[in-house]
Amino acid sequence: MRALAITERDLRRFSRNPIVIIASILMPLVYLIIMGNSFQGELKHLPVAVIDQDGGPYARRVIELLQAMRDGPQTITIEKMTDQKAAIDAVKNGFYKGALIIPPRFSEDVVKDVNPQIGLFLDNTDSISAAGVSNSVSRAMNYLKSEYVSVRSTLAKTQFRAVELYKKIDYDASLVPGIIVMAIFMGTTFTGAFSIVMDKFLGIHESYLSTPLTRMDIVIGTIISGVFITTIMSFLVMMGGMFITGIKLAGGLTSFILLVFTIVLTALGLLSMIFMVLGRADHPRIVGVTIGFLNVIFYFPSGAVYPIESLPGWLRAFAAVNPEAYAVHALKSLILKGTGFAAVRGDLLFLACFTALMLFLATLTFKRTM
Repeated sequence: MRALAITERDLRRFSRNPIVIIASILMPLVYLIIMGNSFQGELKHLPVAVIDQDGGPYARRVIELLQAMRDGPQTITIEKMTDQKAAIDAVKNGFYKGALIIPPRFSEDVVKDVNPQIGLFLDNTDSISAAGVSNSVSRAMNYLKSEYVSVRSTLAKTQFRAVELYKKIDYDASLVPGIIVMAIFMGTTFTGAFSIVMDKFLGIHESYLSTPLTRMDIVIGTIISGVFITTIMSFLVMMGGMFITGIKLAGGLTSFILLVFTIVLTALGLLSMIFMVLGRADHPRIVGVTIGFLNVIFYFPSGAVYPIESLPGWLRAFAAVNPEAYAVHALKSLILKGTGFAAVRGDLLFLACFTALMLFLATLTFKRTM
């Protein structure tokens, strides 16, 4: 049958492309590993700052209970601080998920049964982590009365006040920064290196060889056009996401300028990375396979949908070099909190270094030949 001839041709074509064969087998397994470990359900290792302004026995008991939560279910990690303002600023800048303040005279209030209270300042832009920290502290406080109770007295129930540092943000609104990063990645998919691959596939690339264009000219020119298109797409997605979720851009002009710079720098870094990976590819099928793989391994461990602190150790180690993790953190700080340069300084520094390295490697590996 003539149809069998077509079948044979396609089978031969597929068998001659080992990259596609290997990717077809490995990608589902990679999806299982990455996604399965990115949504474990149980929160762990959420950083909390503790400020003890009392120093009494019941304040020490509170810290002991928090340490038990750290060593037992491992939901939180704690770090002692002495400056309340510095601790709250660190929460606002995204270094901690919450700050627990034990006020002066706390132990005395417990003994005198005058409604002892402690304060918990939460970064509620990450609603999942905020709820996890609040529940852990609440559970710990239930055991406060198990010690230091005199024979002739009973211990008043300690209350903690959870103070949300920002206007209430729904879970769908907290996803907006991650959606912007996804838009940036998708923009880099359909521009930049993809244009070069399509030119090679269609034979247009041959015309480059008859021009004085250098490798640097081709790489930088293509990346600049990709950054321009990707930036516009990202802002349209951001405005659409903010309209759908009803949130407004926090902060003033400084935050907006940093937001623009973050998006442009992220787009430039991801475009350069993809150009380095696909600079020598010559078929659109390879692009599709590679992009699908990169999308999963970069997006899900980025903190866009699940706290990085609660990922397994090996995945947290990858997140430490994942450019999308730094982009998500910066966008969350700027869009949802309206923070300044101090909160995103480390993110921008990493993205700048990553972009410079990827741009150098993209130019080095690009082949200006047939």
